[in-house]
Order: sequence, then C-alpha cells, then structure tokens
Amino acid sequence: MSDVRDIFVRELTLAAEQDERISAVINDSLSSSRLAEFAARHPSRLYNVGIAEQNLVGFAAGLAAAGQHPWVCSATCFLSYRALEQIKNDVVYSRHNVKLVGNTTGLDYGPLGATHHALEDLGTLRALPNFPIVIPADHKETEEAMRALLNYDGPAYLRLYRTKVPEDLQMPGQFELGKVRVLNQGEDCVIFACGAMVVRALEAAALLAQQGIQAGVVNVSTLSPLDVDGLVQAASSAKVAVTVEEHSIHGGLGDAVSAALAAHHPVRVLRIGLTKFSVPGGAEQLRERYGLTAKGIAQRTQDFLKANS
Repeated sequence: MSDVRDIFVRELTLAAEQDERISAVINDSLSSSRLAEFAARHPSRLYNVGIAEQNLVGFAAGLAAAGQHPWVCSATCFLSYRALEQIKNDVVYSRHNVKLVGNTTGLDYGPLGATHHALEDLGTLRALPNFPIVIPADHKETEEAMRALLNYDGPAYLRLYRTKVPEDLQMPGQFELGKVRVLNQGEDCVIFACGAMVVRALEAAALLAQQGIQAGVVNVSTLSPLDVDGLVQAASSAKVAVTVEEHSIHGGLGDAVSAALAAHHPVRVLRIGLTKFSVPGGAEQLRERYGLTAKGIAQRTQDFLKANS
C-alpha cells in the first residue's frame, strides 16, 4: 500500500500536458499536496495564494470564470471548514468548473487533534446540491475517478487520504460517478464503506467468514449523487446493514445510507465512525481507538448481528 496523493498528481500533471486550461491552486501546501512535479512541468499554472483558504477558493472561482479549469488542493480540514461560504456561493451555487481536493483527511493529522482532523466535511458538503463527492478506495479507482472528474463540467469534491491505501483491490467493473461497486456478497450482513475504510471492510469480512458469518462489502465511492438503487439492491439479501467511515456518523456515509434504506428498504443499520470530537494521537492508534480497524469492524458487526438475531 502507498500514498494515493501521488496518483492524483500524476494524473493531473498528465492531463495538464494535454489541456492548457488546467491549473492548480494551493494554500502554501506544495508539499502536502505533492504538487512539486506539477510545478516543475507547468510553473505558470500553479498558483499559491498563501495560507488564506477563503481566497484560495474565491480565486479559483475567478480562474474558472475566465475559462480555466482549476484544481484546488488543500488539507481537508482547512479547505472544507474555513472556505465553506466560498465553496457554497462562489463555486457550487455559481456552477463554476472548480475541482476541490481535500488531501489529508479523517484522522490523518493524528497528533494535531480535533482542530486538524477532518471528520465533518462530508456532512457539510453533502448538503450542497449538484455537487459530486468522490472518495476513491485505491490507486486504480483514483485514476479512474480523476479521469471522470476531468471530463465532468462542473464543481466536484475529491476526498483523498494521506494514509496508505492499496494499489488495486481488484474491484469489478470501472468507476462510474454516482454508482456503488459490490465487492462481495453476503447473506448475513452487508458492509458499506468508502475511501480508506474499504480495504478494512474487506478484511473484516474475511474475519467474519472465519466465524461463519457471510458479510457482503460495497464500496460507496460516490457519496453524492448517491446510488440509491445500488444501495437497496445490495441490502436486499442481507439481514442487517453496516456503514464504516473515517468521519462522524452524523451527516456522512452512515446518514446517507440510513436515509436511503429507511425510505426504500427498511433494515437495521449499524453506523461505525466517530460520535464525538477526536483526541490527539498517532493516526493508526486513533483508528484502533475508534473501531476503524478490521478487527474492530468485525467485532461490532458480530455483536450487532447477535443483538438483532
């Protein structure tokens, strides 16, 4: 497993060689955005506005209004919280072709604590209409998602992780904006996961299989627009559903799946994620603390099945 940010930069740099309208806008975040190669190849198309996230997004909207296709790159916590008004008004409401990339997400900033952990961004941004939210699970899906977003004429949000993710989970088919991907089937429960939690959900399913529990796993790589039909179909053969996200259980994947199933296929849903402000610590230690490991997911799923048998 390795850093998916490098895949994003490679795809963006290659695309910029074919399309001179593509630019990158950063908030003094060249290193964390991994854009050194882009800067070297396209120095006139990298804009650094400094540590000023509201200007970051507003400036990008201006570039888009002038015909450019800017990609805004920042740590997720700064991008989604400090610049929310500009994201809403200057980008989404105005329908400018600005792609927003949060590149240090969830608990990635471990020791810096709740101020730097990005655990509410999906709940905030999912409320904005006509604003695709994409959370790829591995390198191959990141490549596919980048190509889809490069061809998408409008604003969108790409949520990436600093933590390592697999290069290729051997998922069926190809990434499609607004479609889930069923990774395996299970009659006892179905686990819906996104981003870096997908591989952990698969590992949890393997642990559950050792206990005689058949768990399906579904990758919800597009949170908006939500594939309601795909969610319902995946849940239709399972006794219970589970959601796993490196995010608050409020407003993100858990709420989205619960609302869709409540409306179209009522079933008991266990939401695994955070329920309170996070504490400082090593990123992987925090994931273990909050049950976001294969073992933690498997144990909570098993307990939930017993309670609802």
